[in-house]
Amino acid sequence: MLMDQLIYPAIQGTEETQIRAAIGNALQSWLLASGLTQTAAAAVLGTTQARVSEIKHGKTAHFSLDLLVRLAARAGLQPTLSLIMPGPLGKLP
Repeated sequence: MLMDQLIYPAIQGTEETQIRAAIGNALQSWLLASGLTQTAAAAVLGTTQARVSEIKHGKTAHFSLDLLVRLAARAGLQPTLSLIMPGPLGKLP
């Protein structure tokens, strides 16, 4: 699979959906770049081969966001969060 053929599209929608897609793409890229078998990747990630297969094929809708963050951290992807405060303080939507 080539980098431009990742299964997770840039989905318009909720912020959580966009974050899931970003983590899914990052995990797919890591899997491809690592050259590991699904079984070996599962050992690194502390999960099952079946879960790695789901990541590879973009079937992570049922994964919790916290699980995706943990898997990304175990892959060495150093997930971070940044928040942007809108407009003047005190005038939040």
